[in-house]
Formats: sequence, C-alpha cells, structure tokens
Amino acid sequence: MKVFILGAGITGITTAYFFAREGHDVTVIERHAEAGAETSFANGGQLSYSYVAPLAEPSVIGKLPSLLMDRHSPLRFKPALDPVQWRWCLAFLAACTSRASLQTTVDLLRLGVYSRQLVNEIAEAERIAFDHEHTGKLVLYRDSNGFAAARRQMEFQNAHGCEQHAVSPAECAAIEPALREQVRHLAGGIFTPSEESGDCRTFCVALAGVLKDRYGVEFLFDTSIRSFVTRRAATDSVDAVDTSRGRIDGELFVACLGAGGVRLLDLPGLRVPVYPLGGYSLTAPSVAGAAPRVSITDTHHKMVYATLGERLRIAGMVDIGPIAARSQRARVEVLRRQAEAFLPHAARYDEAEVWTGMRPATPSGKPIIGPTRYRNLWLNTGHGALGFTLACGTGALVASLALSRQQAIDVLPFALHNVTVHSHPNRVYS
Repeated sequence: MKVFILGAGITGITTAYFFAREGHDVTVIERHAEAGAETSFANGGQLSYSYVAPLAEPSVIGKLPSLLMDRHSPLRFKPALDPVQWRWCLAFLAACTSRASLQTTVDLLRLGVYSRQLVNEIAEAERIAFDHEHTGKLVLYRDSNGFAAARRQMEFQNAHGCEQHAVSPAECAAIEPALREQVRHLAGGIFTPSEESGDCRTFCVALAGVLKDRYGVEFLFDTSIRSFVTRRAATDSVDAVDTSRGRIDGELFVACLGAGGVRLLDLPGLRVPVYPLGGYSLTAPSVAGAAPRVSITDTHHKMVYATLGERLRIAGMVDIGPIAARSQRARVEVLRRQAEAFLPHAARYDEAEVWTGMRPATPSGKPIIGPTRYRNLWLNTGHGALGFTLACGTGALVASLALSRQQAIDVLPFALHNVTVHSHPNRVYS
C-alpha cells in the first residue's frame, strides 16, 4: 500500500516507522528541510510516561483571573478573535472536572506504559543514540498543600500501575545533589525511578536516517501541503494532497501535522479539536558535576530540567493564544532568570540557545488516533506537551488500526469522536 505520512516531527517519524516495518511503500511529506525541525526541535527532553495528568483539571477554574491578568503566569491565556480558539477553550473548561481528569490520566498512563516499551525497543533495535538516560524524574513542591495533593495523585497512579515515591526535602537532595541549595524551600517531592530523558530532535533525525537507508522510505522535505483534494461527487475519501511540488496521489494519508498544519484538516464534515499551545525552552552548556543527573520538574514555576549529554534543557510555560514577539522575549527572559535562581551553577546560561514553539493540543489532553469520515485519511495528532512521550505508542496504534491488526491497548479513548468525551458509561477508572 502507498502510504503518505504528513509531517516529519516525532509523531510522523514514528508512524512512518511502523508502516515501513510492515513492508508498505511509505513517503513522508515535510515543509522543513529535515525531520524534527518544528515542535520536536527543542522540547523539554523528558520522557514522562507516569506524568500524564492533563492540563485540564479542576484547579484551573480558580486560576482563571491570573491567567487573564498576570503576564508572568506559567499558564497564560491571550484572547483572540478566533472562533477555533473559543471552541477549544470552552471544551477545555468543560474538561476541567475531577471525573474527566482522572479518566484521562488512566487512559494516558496505559498509553505511556506502551510507548515506553516501544521507545526502548526502537532505540535498541535500530541503534539510535539520542542522549537517552534512565535516571528517573523528581517533581518538586514548595508548599504543603500542593505536596499533599501530589501524594493523593501518586496514590491514585500507583493503584494503576505506576511506581512513585513521596520523598522529603532531604531525600530530594540525596536523590539529586544539585538540589542541596533548594532543600530549605521545599515541602517535598515525588520521585519516579522509571522515567527517562532524551533529545527528541536527535531521535527524529536518527530514525529518519534509518527509515531512508534500511526501509526505503522516501522523504519529501521542503514541501508544503496546501490542501487535500477530494472528489466533488463523493467526499468520502481523499484523492491527493496539493503541495508545493504539485499534486501527490496516494492510497492512505496519515495526518501527523503540527500546529502549523492542523487547519488543513478543516474539511467538510470534519472538525479536529486541536489548538496550538505556545512553549519555550533554553538549551545551555551544562557544568560537569553541577548539572542535575535526574530530570526535575519545578511545579512552582511550571518548569522542567533535563540534562542531555553536555547540555541542560530548560523548558516551561504555556501560552494559549497569539503572543507578540516582545512578550515572547519577556517570557524567555523570565525562564532564564528562574533557571539561574533555581540551579545557579548547573549551566552557562549566558550561552543558552532559545527556542519557542507551538504544541498541537486537544482540550482533554488526549491525542487523536484513528480514522476520520474520509476512509483513507487517518489522524495521529494533538499530543500537546506529551509528543515525545507518547509518539511511539500512537504511531504503532495508528498503523495497527489502519492495517487491521490487533491493537496492544484499547484505542477507543483516543478516537476522534471520543477525544472530548470524558467518560465511558461502562468504564470508569478501570
């Protein structure tokens, strides 16, 4: 079968891998000059299989005033005259219930466990080096109420297969000595030894090379997709994509589009509830002996830290809506100042490379996997901040679904019609 993968970010590359491994004729279309050049370029670097609780949760409602008024808030909302934004935001608020959040967490934990297995299988089978570490993750809390809530969440997740431990401030410093100066500010932490880290862009580029050299996958880089081509008389299938290279016909199209391409899916009878969320990162040369070995999340500032080889990746903040360039520069400066205050000796922050990117997200926090009303147009998109964490799992699932293979886990919660349906009448936290 002739399969076209639309997008060469982490979801597109992994999806191409699972189709190609089955012997299909695969072509990847990407508007940039190489794989992993957009959303996957400089993400947080954490493979957080156990930290998948969605952004949409009950406490967000009480934080709405600060989201609108505080320009330094880690999560910031910028209203726009855009009906897509408002539909997404209303669905997001509807998802901010305990029931919805817990069900989404359970669904994503299953997907995360499956994806972890596949990340490690691919890295070993294809000999991919991407600064992959298995040192665990430490999530830090500065107030007792937040730490108490985290312990309750930990107990819930441990009941669903996670291995997480609540640790004291002193134990945080024992696990990660780089935190010794922060002990007096901490209420405690949650440590997950099974979490990993790695460079997403390096993984993308390396796997793209494997796909080309070992599996014969064709890559059409520097190729923009303008639109889908459907027949006027019958709109139940896609005939082709219109691109900067001209019309390209295919039997099956899998949309793994990032934030810049999702609106191409605005086709008759099809609405994909995905909206871009802005994020920021710094990548600075790390200082040997002072950089953290364990991945760290500072919940107070909503920032993550991961050491990638000889670099320290710092990422954080979420912007919902268009942010002016001047405001983006201010956000980056806040990120830098907070990192310097938190881990002052860990990196040469004055040499940091800056990245800003847009992460395609659904209101519920679950990616969309599976078919559309167009029989040969399939979706693998909407991963939000969990793209690197979940992409191997979703790539395998969409390929197995499209090829009528048995799925390793229940994919129904991630179907297009279920992505904003937050509970199943016969299945609750099962």
